[in-house]
Amino acid sequence: MTRCETKLMTTKNMAKMGILGAVAGLLMLLEIPLPFAPSFYEIDLSEVSVLLGAFAMGPVAGIIIEAIKILINLVITGTTTAGVGELANFIVGCCLAVPAGIIYKKNKNIKNALIGMLVGIICMTVVGAILNYYMLIPFYAKAYGLPIETIIAMGTKVNPKINTLWDLILLANVPFNIIKGVLSSLLTFLLYKRLSPILHK
Repeated sequence: MTRCETKLMTTKNMAKMGILGAVAGLLMLLEIPLPFAPSFYEIDLSEVSVLLGAFAMGPVAGIIIEAIKILINLVITGTTTAGVGELANFIVGCCLAVPAGIIYKKNKNIKNALIGMLVGIICMTVVGAILNYYMLIPFYAKAYGLPIETIIAMGTKVNPKINTLWDLILLANVPFNIIKGVLSSLLTFLLYKRLSPILHK
C-alpha cells in the first residue's frame, strides 16, 4: 500500500466514504424525468456526494464512493440489466469525479475546482455517449427482446427529430449527461465550502 493509500484509508476517511456512498445510493433513488428524452433517461443527483468526497479526499475516494453508491443501489432496487446498467453508471460517474478530483488536488482553489468539474462533465458526456451507443442500448434491446428501432421510437415519441440511434444519443443522452453534470457540479460548488469543515475533520 502506497503512502497516499495509507493516508486515505484511515478510520475517519473510511467512515466518511461510507456515509457519502450511502447518501449517494439514496439520492440515486430520487430520479427526475426529462421532457426531451425517453423515460429511461432520468436524472439523479447522486454524483454530488461523489464529487464532495473526491474534492475532500482525492480521486481514489471518489471511485470508492461511486462503488459504494452502486452496491447500495443494487441492494435496495436490484438490477434489470444483469449489472450492465450499473457498470455504465459507475464508469460515467467516475468520469465526472476522477478528473475533477485530480485537477483540484493539484492546487486546491476555485479555479481548479471549476476547471476540474468542466473537464469531468466533458469526459462523462463523451464516455456516456460511447457506452450507450455500443453497449448499453444494444444490451437493453437484446435483454428485453426488443428491436433497437423500438427503443429509438421511444425517443421519437418525445422528440420527432430522433430517427436513428445516433439521433437518440446526440439529442437525448448527450444533453442528459451535460445537464446531470452541470447540476451536480453546481450543487457541489455551493455545498463544498459549507461542508468542508465536516469533510476535513
